[in-house]
Amino acid sequence: MRFCSLGSGSEGNALLIECGAGSTAVHLLIDCGFGMRELQRRLQRVGLEPRDLSAMLITHEHGDHVGGAPRLAAKFGIPLHMTCGTALATGIGRADGAMPSLIDPHRPFEVGGVRIEPVPVPHDAREPVQFVIDAGGRRLGVLTDLGRSTPHVLRAMSRLDALVLECNHDEGLLRDGNYPAMLKRRIAGDYGHLANAAAAHILGAIDQDRLRTVVAAHLSRSNNSPELARAALSAAWGCAPEDIVVADQDDGFGWIAV
Repeated sequence: MRFCSLGSGSEGNALLIECGAGSTAVHLLIDCGFGMRELQRRLQRVGLEPRDLSAMLITHEHGDHVGGAPRLAAKFGIPLHMTCGTALATGIGRADGAMPSLIDPHRPFEVGGVRIEPVPVPHDAREPVQFVIDAGGRRLGVLTDLGRSTPHVLRAMSRLDALVLECNHDEGLLRDGNYPAMLKRRIAGDYGHLANAAAAHILGAIDQDRLRTVVAAHLSRSNNSPELARAALSAAWGCAPEDIVVADQDDGFGWIAV
């Protein structure tokens, strides 16, 4: 298994996972927050086309995660997997030509023999989930867009080989920045986004025995920096700051083997 980011942040999110090789490879796209033309351009950057996608997994209904999914799914016949709450909130259905496959947020399912474990999270959306991808015993956890940790989240994200973890903001930069007060409260709230310190707490609390790769994702352009995110996560993981990969809004990051 290997994975890469096509872009991560409030302007659009898409994480690509490849399991296997050759004509039998399974390609999963977690979220599709870019328009169809832009998503195609970003896929071509890593050597793929939309027709190569086996399925899209949608975490929740916010535009930076689902904006381009209906058109892409309808044009290329790509299966869409999401919770019932997300489907209702997006309004995706027959009118789009893209009928979603509804998933139980508490029950694993498979795509092409790859096990996918949904993980319910606290976020200001209808029925949001994150995912753990298990391919041949290799486990990748994706945990972005949540306001706080829960015991279930910590259990689900333990004993991973790789983790993509939200580091949305630095608490001081958000507090002293120029966002409206209501938006600051939303971001910092229990159903908003993870601060660097909260992400570091999650990383320090999970079972790290197998963990070999940590990625800081969904960084705010205004309220965070790669240096601050790396410092927080490296302290929690006991590594050098440069060992933390940072997902960029424009370029994502290249292929990483799990």
